[in-house]
Amino acid sequence: MLSLLESIGYGDWILHALLWLPLMGMALVLVGPAARAKHIAFGWSLLLLVMSLGLWWAFESGVGTFQFESSTPWIASWGVSYAVALDGISLFMVILTTFTTAVAILGSFNYIKKYEKAFYALMLLMETGVIGVFISIDLFLFYVFWEITLIPMYFIIGVWGGPRRIYSAVKFFLFTAFGSLLMLVALLYLYFAAGADSFAYADLLNAPLTLQEQLWLFAAFCLAFSIKVPVFPFHTWLPDAHVEAPTPGSVVLAAVLLKMGTYGFLRFLLPFFPAAARHPTVITVMMVLGIIGIIYTAWVAAVQPDAKKLVAYTSVAHMGFVVLGVFALTVNGLQGGLIVMISHGISTGALFLLLGMMYERRHTRLIADFGGIGRVTPWFATAFMITALASIGLPGTSGFVGEFLALLGTFQARPIMGVIAGTGVIFAAYYMLPMVQKVFFNALDKKENQEMPDLSRREMVILAPMVALMIWIGVQPTVFLERMEPSVRNVLEYVNDSGLQAQEGQRAEAVVTFSSTSPLEGGGEAEEAAFAHPEDEE
Repeated sequence: MLSLLESIGYGDWILHALLWLPLMGMALVLVGPAARAKHIAFGWSLLLLVMSLGLWWAFESGVGTFQFESSTPWIASWGVSYAVALDGISLFMVILTTFTTAVAILGSFNYIKKYEKAFYALMLLMETGVIGVFISIDLFLFYVFWEITLIPMYFIIGVWGGPRRIYSAVKFFLFTAFGSLLMLVALLYLYFAAGADSFAYADLLNAPLTLQEQLWLFAAFCLAFSIKVPVFPFHTWLPDAHVEAPTPGSVVLAAVLLKMGTYGFLRFLLPFFPAAARHPTVITVMMVLGIIGIIYTAWVAAVQPDAKKLVAYTSVAHMGFVVLGVFALTVNGLQGGLIVMISHGISTGALFLLLGMMYERRHTRLIADFGGIGRVTPWFATAFMITALASIGLPGTSGFVGEFLALLGTFQARPIMGVIAGTGVIFAAYYMLPMVQKVFFNALDKKENQEMPDLSRREMVILAPMVALMIWIGVQPTVFLERMEPSVRNVLEYVNDSGLQAQEGQRAEAVVTFSSTSPLEGGGEAEEAAFAHPEDEE
């Protein structure tokens, strides 16, 4: 497969194709007949998914630097370039985006009944924006794509959403736009402070900032990313957006849009402001917020009568594990956070699809309106049960691998916080399993439920790959971990090395010996490293 990809120059054009082909598909949807809009959109998204799978083989494992890098001047007078690249962190986010978009579009065939051309065009525009966020290595370009994603999601919620769709769409937009504007101010300050002539990632990476400047800029970027994640207490927009959004909108929102925030932590927050990221107070605050998000939202989810709102709150809890893993500043923690991001995208996306299928059949999402439907829909119940178990982290599923590594990394850094966060796994079972029991295994005492149809062929095609991925990642996580580990280690090495230099005169927390060039800037691998947490030494 690799030789075939090399023969067609795959690495030279694939990122550009994944970025711009969705816009071509969008144009075809808009000029084509309305009756064919969903088929055109799905066919185009499926083509992009197939093309993106080649990244799995073309990506060189064991290398932590950017690959498939390409840069072309865009707005030369401002120092802005069209620069894209991929590493072990963004690799999985790009594939998750193409996979989720195709699945969400196929899952919307029976759901979207009005303005179909506009809806599917916006879904493809969303795909371009999200992929742009994950592959941009020019910070101005990153910001442009970050803002682009607001537009389609605002309209998807506001036009095709539920009764409170306008309120939810405006709330989503205002929360995210506020954080984005602060990030823009911080980005401009970083640009001038660095004295750079471009917004290139490498040029801004080593900006000569004091610790105080790093803390302020860290706060601005962190707020923008935390709102998108969302981190407690900035999470209040998410349940409303999920409940009111149409099923495909909820799937994309949960699976990829939330990951933009946690991706921002790894790609920009840690390496750009290493002294702030290593500051004990900053680490404590972020980890405490992650723990509150895990435990508090689990309690809130447990009392929700609406199944979709219950699943919406679980997203905040899952992202809490990512925050813990990231700010543990250990290899296990960061890898665990990435696996949670992937697992959450698959399992929670599948849960929203399953709830949408239930709504199509019964036109209700209230848990009390169901009961015992597993007797008449065995395939539906099986898919839902596997997905729910993956969501709560049952061993052998994707959720377990990510949460275990995130908690392990947290325990290495802050043992007490690791123990407290571990109770979130128990609470996850407390909110998810009673819901499954009530919906599928209680008495079948309502006539409407006795006639519910089981999964259709189309629905089986949607769910089968998602269930397979949950099990594959849970049983064989090594193939994922080995591709992301070099990039994760590079981030940690850079944070430890630069953070120590910036905090000279304070208590040393790590000693790192580098080769002559930082790995994040495209140089050689570190020859010897001792991280801030000795448990990571190898």
